[in-house]
Amino acid sequence: MQIALGADMRYATPDCKLSIMEAKWGLIPDMSASVTLRELVRIDVAKELTMTGRIISGTEAAHLGLVTRCMEDPMAEAKKVANEIASRSPDSVAASKKLFQETWVAEEQRCLDLETSLQRKLLYSWNQVAAAGRNFGVNAPYIKKKHLDD
Repeated sequence: MQIALGADMRYATPDCKLSIMEAKWGLIPDMSASVTLRELVRIDVAKELTMTGRIISGTEAAHLGLVTRCMEDPMAEAKKVANEIASRSPDSVAASKKLFQETWVAEEQRCLDLETSLQRKLLYSWNQVAAAGRNFGVNAPYIKKKHLDD
């Protein structure tokens, strides 16, 4: 489960079985679960799942927020979403991820400052103009960069 918790999005079948099993072995969750779990569920849910090792279904995991969505063919859905993300400006995708990763539990001013900084880097860049053009039928190619700061 901990490896999945580190993913940006998680898809599951309704009948899959998920658990934070360390309690079964007399351990606590590791592999950054203390960070990733708190970003997904309330503290009481995290404690219950961690302390009991209870096995839950994909449907319950979606209800709790442990998985993004539940469907019969999660691989097909993951590929569909990946293709949709890949069709967007790589700069805005990277900036969106950076924004949320760095500000999810930050103070409001830090969030707003980073949002402004990232937006300024995107505005009028080639990829931003190309993305806007695609809304009007102009299919300009995106330029892939190694880093957002390039």
